[in-house]
Order: sequence, then C-alpha cells, then structure tokens
Amino acid sequence: MCNNCNYTIHGAHHHFGWDRSIPPVEKVAPGSTIRFECMDSGSGHFNANSTAADVATLDFSKVNPVTGPVYIDGAEPGDAVKITIHEFEPSGFGWTGIIPGFGLLADQFTSPALTVWKYDPVSMEPAMFGKNGRVPLKPFAGTIGLALAEEGRHSVVPPRRVGGNLDIRDLSSGSVLYLPVEVAGGLFSIGDTHAAQGDGEVCGTAIESQMNLTVTLDLVKDAKLSMPRFTTPGPVTRHLDAKGYEVTTGIGADLMDGAKAAVSNMVDLLGKLYNLSADDAYMLCSVCGDLRISEIVDMPNWVVSFYFPRIVFE
Repeated sequence: MCNNCNYTIHGAHHHFGWDRSIPPVEKVAPGSTIRFECMDSGSGHFNANSTAADVATLDFSKVNPVTGPVYIDGAEPGDAVKITIHEFEPSGFGWTGIIPGFGLLADQFTSPALTVWKYDPVSMEPAMFGKNGRVPLKPFAGTIGLALAEEGRHSVVPPRRVGGNLDIRDLSSGSVLYLPVEVAGGLFSIGDTHAAQGDGEVCGTAIESQMNLTVTLDLVKDAKLSMPRFTTPGPVTRHLDAKGYEVTTGIGADLMDGAKAAVSNMVDLLGKLYNLSADDAYMLCSVCGDLRISEIVDMPNWVVSFYFPRIVFE
C-alpha cells in the first residue's frame, strides 16, 4: 500500500481502448501521487491451473486493460505529462503464452503454448523456468498512455505517439516518462504489468503479471513533444549482465527479416545448448532476451543481434 498517495484508482475503472470521450475517473492537480490497481494483459483469464488449451479462449477484445483515465488539471495540447514511476506491488503469479497469429515468429509457431509462473512477490528472486532456468525479474508497466486527439475508439494493442502499449522494460521503478498531451487533461491510463520482459517481447507476451503501482503525474507546459521520451535512474541491464550472453545474428537488407532470423537462430541454439523445446525457447527469448540493432549504416545489409543472458542457466 502507498501511504503517501493522494488517490487510489481501483481496477474496476479500466477500459480497453483509447477514446477521448471516456469520462475521467478522477481529476487531479499536477504533482499528485496516485496508486493504480492494474489488471494483467489477459484480464485475469489465466490462473495457476491454466493450460495451453486456455490460450484458444482468450478474448482479444479484452486484452491489455488499462486503469483510468485520470484528468490532469491544466494539461492542454502542446504540454507534456511527466510520469515518475515509483514502487510496484507484485502478485506472485504470471503467465507467458504463444498466441497463434501473434508474435515475431507467428509463421513458425502456429500452435498455442503456455508457461505459468510463480515467484516471490516480496523478495522478487528470479523465477524458475523448468528445472534449471532462473529468470531475473524487473517489474514494469507495458502500457502507459494518454488519449489521442482523433475522436473515436483506438485499439490499445499498438503503441502510439501518445504512448500506449510501449512494452519498454526500462519503464520500471525510478524511471521518468514524458508523454505529449493532445486533449485537455491528457486522460492518463496505465496497465499491462509485467514481471520480466526482454527487449522486443518477441513471442508477443512477457511474464504477464497483475500488479498495483504508484506514479506521480506532473505537467510540463509547452513541451512541444512529438513522441514519448524517458530517463532511467541508472544502468538498465545489470540484472542480466553478470554471466555474459549467447548472441545470434540476422543479416540482410530488411531489419524485420534480420530480427526474425536472429530470434529463430537463438531458438535453435537454446534447443541445442539446453535441450529446450522450440516453444519453451521462444517464450524464454521473449521474457529475458534482447533484440538489438548492431549495425544500420553499412548498406545494403544491416545486422540485428539477439542477446540471451547466460545467467538464466548458470
């Protein structure tokens, strides 16, 4: 619980799309600290007894619920909302799934799969993956955004210029995010909390995990920000760096093809090194491996690399 919060926004106040016409749950002054009760990205669809069969019944019209919206007094188009992210209250339960038709390698992984996670919400020790894997945890909110200027409902699935489903794992405790305001009050909402994710979230899901969290909402007048930006309080990969990485690459004239090749090559490598099934390797890549552009200037071919932290198995 947050003892210094000005407000709590309960999870019952959630929505599934950005729409400037949604009435705000609360109107707050700049500088207010707010505790948000968030749902996981599956709206509670999965539990400790869920299996891959339950993936097929996931309602895609109810994915990525976000809690809000909150009206920030004085926010006007051209301003920016400054979001300082404080503590998370993890639940100890999470899930990672392969959803047919979704994810970077959707053409290769056409059958549903599911990993159910259990972790200590107090110590946040690495979560067990099978018998030998241990995935370091780093809570963050995958979806943080404001309302769009355009009228009507806009899907919560893709990221947008006002934020939304950014899935940036470094938007964790201590980070500060700035989002451009396009409507009066900004209309801030947040959700889609994760216990861990790699850069790229390649299978389409992270360790999806219900959490509550606390943020401070402030206002930067006349910021003229065109896209989100953020700052971090320190190093962003230290929790994974200790044992080094296995790295695969994808090289060619198309960055998306390169990304697919790098990840596909890592799925194959993890199978050989650790005797993992392709499904398990793909999901593990999504929760703790990182896609990086290594080179984008030596035309006509670019290099995309995929970094898998050896600490998971050592």
